[in-house]
Amino acid sequence: MTMNVAMVTFDARDARALATWWARQVGGEVVADHDGWFLMVSAGPDRPVLGFQQVADPTPGKNKVHLDLEAPDRELEVERLLADGALQVARHESAGFAWVVLADPEGNQFCVSQRH
Repeated sequence: MTMNVAMVTFDARDARALATWWARQVGGEVVADHDGWFLMVSAGPDRPVLGFQQVADPTPGKNKVHLDLEAPDRELEVERLLADGALQVARHESAGFAWVVLADPEGNQFCVSQRH
């Protein structure tokens, strides 16, 4: 049996606002909006869908699953994300590989590295 990642889903206090924010970040669009309680963002046919579900009580603390994003110019993307409301959490480097940990407007952490 082979499985494919079809969607990565985030819990959110405001699912519509967070879906819209992520759509901007990945160059995608909201492709489904179920009365604001569940939305889906697509950035293209060969990329996983991002889902956003409205919850009254989000999980406290650091999220257990996160996105690892890569860009041709890590610093340029980090600056763009910070200007659009992300928060920088940490910077790391290990064995010549560097990444920046950021948090989206609801505190979900994600990483940005540079494409090799």
